[in-house]
Amino acid sequence: MKRIFAKKPINDLSQDNNDKSLKRSIGPINLIIMGLGCIIGAGIFIVTGVASAHYSGPALVLSFILSAIACIFTALCYAEFASMIPISGSVYTYTYVALGEIWAWMIGWVLMYEYLISASAVAVGWSSYIVGLFGSAGIILPQIITSPPGTGIINLPALFIIVLLTGILILGVKESTRFNAIIVLINISIILLFVFVGMNYINPANYHPFMPYGFSGVLQGAAMVFFAYIGFDAVSTAAEETKNPQKTMPIGIIGSLIISSILYIVVAAVLNGMVPYNLLNTSAPVTFALKSVGVNWAASLVSFGALFGLTSVLLTSLFGQTRIFYSMSRDGLLPEIFSKLHENFRSPVLCILIVGIVAALIAAFFPLNTIIELVNIGTLSAFIFLALSIIILRKQHPEIPRKFKCPLVPAIPILSIIFCSFLILQLSHTTLERFAISLMIGLAVYFVYGMKNSKLRKYDGDNILNLKLMSNYIHRLKINFINTINDHLSYFRGPKKL
Repeated sequence: MKRIFAKKPINDLSQDNNDKSLKRSIGPINLIIMGLGCIIGAGIFIVTGVASAHYSGPALVLSFILSAIACIFTALCYAEFASMIPISGSVYTYTYVALGEIWAWMIGWVLMYEYLISASAVAVGWSSYIVGLFGSAGIILPQIITSPPGTGIINLPALFIIVLLTGILILGVKESTRFNAIIVLINISIILLFVFVGMNYINPANYHPFMPYGFSGVLQGAAMVFFAYIGFDAVSTAAEETKNPQKTMPIGIIGSLIISSILYIVVAAVLNGMVPYNLLNTSAPVTFALKSVGVNWAASLVSFGALFGLTSVLLTSLFGQTRIFYSMSRDGLLPEIFSKLHENFRSPVLCILIVGIVAALIAAFFPLNTIIELVNIGTLSAFIFLALSIIILRKQHPEIPRKFKCPLVPAIPILSIIFCSFLILQLSHTTLERFAISLMIGLAVYFVYGMKNSKLRKYDGDNILNLKLMSNYIHRLKINFINTINDHLSYFRGPKKL
């Protein structure tokens, strides 16, 4: 039991391994753009409509504000960890240091589950938008190649976009962030276009009733739209590839969260002012709102822009997934194949390929209707462990230099735990049951493979062996020393009398 709760020595994290170290090439601006790329996308183009129609109504603005508050507390914890431990792996690495191996494995498993399923779901959403865009141009793609088994055979557009982005990730993080920067700039331009056009069509009557489902609906809506904010976790997975991470990581995490929160709140206010909330139960609410007020040219542009937004989210989700795999493999909890780097690209090519293949197969052959809640519960669980780790390390290792400190510890981490726990309780019982089953599967994998192959355990075993050898060596030295002293004393004593 002591071994499965063993903690990774924090000093080991600062030791670079030339064969296992990623290339540092991301600056603060690119890091903020990476966060915006994962945060601004599915939240605006998909989740806003469902959350408004079924949970929050026009009070969707309040739901976004509540989720943003929960994220701000968590972002401050992330910023401290990222400045203290600038290593790839996000909450997985932080938990390994603060709470121990078994908890780190569970969080790593949750994050793998979150990123992989999220990437597949976004790919399916991307497919829906591209099919709609082709349809508006008079090109009808047959359902048999755009839907999973049941209504079709395979979702080829979803498969295509994952394969394309997998290839881009293989080229290396610098090329990936450049591609992502272009997408994010287009995405933000499209969102600002919607805001400026939509403001002219706001009908104040659409804001009444403001809370049609009561305050409980606002809370459930907050749990739903939390999906929109999980991108800043992906920022922390890039810590090992960031220049001057002690300063850059806090800027990237907090900056991307503040910018995206402002955009979400403004979009929610404009969206609910344009269209009655009960009509927004659609997978493309922004486009629907523009078409409802007769601005078809803007609706077409937004549909085109949504493709860029979802592409950015998908790229960042795949990036985060591969870095979690990479970190766990480097620690021996997953096979070593996941942490092998390409000589030229300095990216974990085999890891990226495996993740891309699995995500593509899921997106191509499975309908993912409940994916938003499944992703949310994994993220919220990881955030709770993150806040716990901040409190523990402040107590156990106050001497570690921290370029950025989370203010008001333990108050801020405790507030983060309370907010995240409360949002988890707003999710459905079915989601909780599925999450519990996934955790049991994760534990089984750990005890079958991870526990036996952990490099931390091997390290401890080698230390025990070395200590035994050293003890025997010291014992022999002591005996030799005593014998030498006795020989010298016997010389002065003279020969023994018979």
